[in-house]
Amino acid sequence: MMTYYILIGGIALISWLVSSRLKSKFKHYSKVHLRNGMSGAEIAQKMLDDHGIRDVKVISTPGMLTDHYNPKNKTVNLSEGVYSQRNASAAAVAAHEVGHAVQHAQAYEWLTMRSKLVPVVSVTSGMSTWIVFGGLMLGAAAGVGFGFYIAVAGLVMMGLATVFSFITLPVEYDASNRALAWLKQKHVVSQEEYAGAEDALKWAARTYLVAALGALASLVYWAFQVFGGRD
Repeated sequence: MMTYYILIGGIALISWLVSSRLKSKFKHYSKVHLRNGMSGAEIAQKMLDDHGIRDVKVISTPGMLTDHYNPKNKTVNLSEGVYSQRNASAAAVAAHEVGHAVQHAQAYEWLTMRSKLVPVVSVTSGMSTWIVFGGLMLGAAAGVGFGFYIAVAGLVMMGLATVFSFITLPVEYDASNRALAWLKQKHVVSQEEYAGAEDALKWAARTYLVAALGALASLVYWAFQVFGGRD
């Protein structure tokens, strides 16, 4: 158990460091102003147009780093610090989110898989740990039996969330690759601006990697708790 806590503590620390570094990177590159003078919203719209996507809207959403693509209503949602800003960070984020819209339009298989899991994971992810814990408590009181199966059900839910985290990785990396390729091919940004956009997106991707590893570590730990108690 001590090994697990050390592992989880290490992952939590790395997650905090990566998140802090990401915020620092975006703050730094937000000072690298685009020579073309385009805002994040304008860049997003241009990338949509260049890919022949006419049914997706670019809108502003409140908050910081709240940017996302919504496949249900086909909107590219850009945060306040991206939508109207004209810097390397805004260009990177705007192009990345449109990268998801391009994935959707082209039926990118990993995005399709991820979208199918969203309804299930959104309901089960928050309760899975409690179900496993509750099952273990019932199992201890009733000599395993019914409680064990409840715990296993919780593990299945947790497993789905873990799979979701790992499926998210190729989706995010691919969106960034599409964004960077377009920024370079269309000469939307200068070499300096491109370097900043690339660096910012790399750090953003690392947050998803750390989250996936954390989810896997939790799944393994609780699996040992459930199946270890059967001996």
